[in-house]
Amino acid sequence: MLRFIMNRTGLLLVSLLLVLLTVSGSLGKTTPEFDTNRARLLGHMVQQQLTQHHYTQKKVDDEFSHAAFNLYLKQLDFQKRFLLKSDVERLKKYRDFIDDGIRRGRLELPELGRELLNKRIEKVRLLTAALIEQGFDLDKDEVLETDPEKVDFSATEKEQQELWRKILKYQVLVRYLNLYEDEVGVEDGKLLEAKPEVLEELRQKAREKVKKSHESLFSRMLDETQQDHYDRYLNAITKAYDPHTNYLAPNLKEDFDIQMSGSLEGIGATLSEEDGYIKVVRIIPGSAAYRQGQLEADDLILQVAEGAADPVDITDTRLRDAVSLIRGKKGTEVRLTVKKPHGIRMVIPIVRDVVEIEETFVKGTTVIDEETGHTFGYIKIPSFYRDYNGGTGRNCTDDLRDELQRLNKEKITGLVLDLRNNGGGALSDAVSITGLFIESGPVVQVRNGEGKVRVLDDTNSSIEYDGPMVVLVNRFSASASEILAGALQDYGRALIVGDEHTHGKGTVQAMLNLDREMKFNGMDKYMPLGAVKVTIQKFYRVSGESTQERGVTPDIVLPSRMDGLKSGEKHLDNALPWDKIDPVVYDRVDLGADLAKLQANSSKRIDAEKAFSDIIELAEKARQRREETQQSLLLSKVLSEREEVRLLNLKTGEIPPHSAMGDDGSAGEEDDENKEPPTLDESIAEDPYVGEGVALLEDMIGQRS
Repeated sequence: MLRFIMNRTGLLLVSLLLVLLTVSGSLGKTTPEFDTNRARLLGHMVQQQLTQHHYTQKKVDDEFSHAAFNLYLKQLDFQKRFLLKSDVERLKKYRDFIDDGIRRGRLELPELGRELLNKRIEKVRLLTAALIEQGFDLDKDEVLETDPEKVDFSATEKEQQELWRKILKYQVLVRYLNLYEDEVGVEDGKLLEAKPEVLEELRQKAREKVKKSHESLFSRMLDETQQDHYDRYLNAITKAYDPHTNYLAPNLKEDFDIQMSGSLEGIGATLSEEDGYIKVVRIIPGSAAYRQGQLEADDLILQVAEGAADPVDITDTRLRDAVSLIRGKKGTEVRLTVKKPHGIRMVIPIVRDVVEIEETFVKGTTVIDEETGHTFGYIKIPSFYRDYNGGTGRNCTDDLRDELQRLNKEKITGLVLDLRNNGGGALSDAVSITGLFIESGPVVQVRNGEGKVRVLDDTNSSIEYDGPMVVLVNRFSASASEILAGALQDYGRALIVGDEHTHGKGTVQAMLNLDREMKFNGMDKYMPLGAVKVTIQKFYRVSGESTQERGVTPDIVLPSRMDGLKSGEKHLDNALPWDKIDPVVYDRVDLGADLAKLQANSSKRIDAEKAFSDIIELAEKARQRREETQQSLLLSKVLSEREEVRLLNLKTGEIPPHSAMGDDGSAGEEDDENKEPPTLDESIAEDPYVGEGVALLEDMIGQRS
């Protein structure tokens, strides 16, 4: 047997075999679904794959252990609601030994973490039931700190009790306000009069709803198996390499589908589990969420409700459990309570549906400037799609070429190419689409962990469009979008316009099937082992600059409601850094306009444009809300905050004039099943970013004439 494995991989596995043959189950009794020897084998194989294949070839030492431990503690109790300081101190004893433990197959840390967490959940379960039974003084003026980074773990059980009293009080308070609005009424931010017995009944209902929600939460948390905890421990280790490297357990095939194929049946969103929250990574073009329009990347989903039923709290919940609540039959409604990156909370109703294929494709139209009579083209690229399975047979490049040819026949004098919210897709299409606007040449450089650089070129000398062009981007333009925008900027072919930076994902991942690496006779009893997604390459622009971390900086930066947010790759734990390699030779063309003058003209228009003034106001209000992390627990103040949020959202178009309030005290939308989704012309008619794109094209044309 050994002669088949005498290589770097084999030597590591031989060492592990010796561990499996000599170590007994001395670490304690395991649950039936958990196999200690399998866990040791799995941990060793994961570490071996990362050491061999990860781009950074990171040294596994004490510094690495500290990074992995910090991630593990975050995923165990990010909001610091369950563990006490004494529990954390016990866990910290393993902080320097994760690297040694994974090599030697030792499992003490995840086992201790599960034991301590479950013990505290049981105690908190009893504690919360007693607190809810006692009731709360909603007219007492006090505050709750909502930012986990600003608080420490509770030192004593008494301190923890006070924390939970405030948490529960706030949840009861907002449930009470929702019930009051539904059954009595709220007008201009003021509660209508009601009899004392009605008020008491509403408060009792609010307590019962909060109690039921927490019973469900605690049950789900206690249902997590020893294997679930170990899988999360492995994920902490993998993410210590970089945020896009992770372990996928065999029984998490649904999670794999969500993260990799972007196919969450029902609403159409790519989700991830991050720091105890379910986070929206991407909205699938053409999906129910895409057509509804309010759910966006970087939103945190806090609660899920089936139609008008009571919402279920999904913080500190496994991704697959959250998915099971969100999914459902076509035509049924799910209501998601989300926290926006800018701090505002909303309840978003989505009617589950299949993806409308036509919505995923390139779409174009024309915009006529009434003052000059010029006709401009507008093209939206939702993603860089390519059908590899023979379904539609379509790809982004061919569709864009057809649309450009159609617009050329209409004699457009400029083009707005919209890459906002485009999360990427096929790299080959980023290269070939760049080729539609340049004669030929290099488009992107790809570097592997050994330092070898491969240059991807456009070899087609034909150009489909050679006129003035503006490319719209935002913080959610990522990966292939950044390659296209960066190349067009480097070549001088387009003016890049939008948020202060794009997302900044400039890495490539590969999926490694662990079962294929297992060659030992007799070891198949431990299969399936799952897979490891590993970062193996990094993108660089033709200028030599990486798109990683910094993304693409626009030539013209426009106000965004996301301004000041910690959103993007550079804010993720252990993100790979920006760097630079040698540039390649390429033929830059003249933009044909004075950039400084374009920036000055744009700035004047922004100052005079009311839509942008509203956006700036929203961004400033959001900044203030983020900084004011202490949540008031006084009924009158919470009511006032709700009204302020509603009015601000109305002003900026976040919600329609007739809106309901969410279960967390925030703005939500009444569902209108008969409402037709807007056409492309309708959706861009009032879009200030498209309007500014057209104005910039007019400036470019004016400078050329």
